[in-house]
Amino acid sequence: MPVLGDLFMYTAILSIKVNVNHFKIPSAYLAHEVEIDMYVPEGILGNEKIELLLINDGQDVARMDFAQILEDAHHSKRNHRLIVVAIKASADRLMEYGVAGKPDFKGRGASAGLYNDFIIKELLPFVKKKIAMPITGKVAYAGFSLGGLSAFDIAWNNPGIFDVIGVFSGAFWWRKKDLTDGYTDADRIIHELIDSSDTKPDMKFWLMTGTEDEKADRNRNLIIDSIDDTIDVVKGLLNKGYKRPDHIFYYEKVGGKHDVQTWESVMPAFLNWAFEA
Repeated sequence: MPVLGDLFMYTAILSIKVNVNHFKIPSAYLAHEVEIDMYVPEGILGNEKIELLLINDGQDVARMDFAQILEDAHHSKRNHRLIVVAIKASADRLMEYGVAGKPDFKGRGASAGLYNDFIIKELLPFVKKKIAMPITGKVAYAGFSLGGLSAFDIAWNNPGIFDVIGVFSGAFWWRKKDLTDGYTDADRIIHELIDSSDTKPDMKFWLMTGTEDEKADRNRNLIIDSIDDTIDVVKGLLNKGYKRPDHIFYYEKVGGKHDVQTWESVMPAFLNWAFEA
């Protein structure tokens, strides 16, 4: 039976409130302002383990009850405080999200390298200045759909900064050739990046798809392409030497769709895995 002091501490943890702060960051790299929402738990003393999560497509996060999700996530983490930065996509999303230096067959993603520079050289310094305390725990990067592909690429190429990658319904189909132009699976850009990387970044991967993410089945194997492409990313990571479940968690949500409601429903599972107590 807990003593009064333990009960008071538990009650205090249950009542942690998360505040949302809105900022516009001018970017020299992108030549426009970038809007972000920062979710910050109240009452950070500085002696907790402070962790950070960046999320692409922050406009989708804004459609979730995200502050409540974070408050719930802190219930079992007495000494952890998670700060989340939701980065809203610009009108140039299809150019800024992608794989740096490797546009797809339509030229999309041509500014992905500049977006990487914004994240590393402008956003993170801004966020750390606002936090004004050292980040002593994990740093993760996540995203939805094409934003998930972008998060994977940026984190993979900056392993000294990021510890965890989270991808919800990732656009792992991103390819160098159109399906009608001699396409093969070897034309998928992120898979090629994984296979051709000389090093194995020290990080963990949480990858999610829904069984109703899409209807396309280009190889007619009765498995939708989003599942095939994500499982092939898992295989590529296994070939690099990563292990399941130590480094890789694959979540296939039955009935899950390519929408905010699905991503919101699995967000607690990602937060619990990525930032374990």
